[in-house]
Amino acid sequence: MKLEASNSLVRDALGLCGWILLCFAVAGIASRFTAMSLRDWYPGLRKPALTPPGWVFGPVWSALYLMMAVAAWLVWLRRDRPERRRALAIFVFQLAVNAAWSGLFFGLKSPLAGLLDIAVLWCAVLAAAIAFAKINQAAGWMLAPYLGWVAFAGYLNAAIWLLNA
Repeated sequence: MKLEASNSLVRDALGLCGWILLCFAVAGIASRFTAMSLRDWYPGLRKPALTPPGWVFGPVWSALYLMMAVAAWLVWLRRDRPERRRALAIFVFQLAVNAAWSGLFFGLKSPLAGLLDIAVLWCAVLAAAIAFAKINQAAGWMLAPYLGWVAFAGYLNAAIWLLNA
């Protein structure tokens, strides 16, 4: 019995590490596109009045990615729930859309493409939060700050597109 519990604890801890690694891998991919444009393209853009200082983005995104990872892990732990696979598939889809935004906005230097992506991202995050909440309410709520930040990012993205069209 002790060995079984120990194996389960190790498996669960490795699962958490896996979700954290996946979420921060997306952050790493996104940051590569972002870093290239922060030096030459982004500083020259006109930005809306509510644009936070650049140093805010790193800590906010780090906290959000960590919360996303923990939320996914809480759902992943619920092996007894058949809808878990679908919920996690939605979550992984939104991660892909999240990574694509940096490539579109910063990589292609296209605020319009970024805006279209962020609209899909917001819907995907909402779908993931709803799917997660059906399995684990805390996991669903852990995506709420992310959903709010994506909405704010959508405002910033739309304003940058309009101000620089």
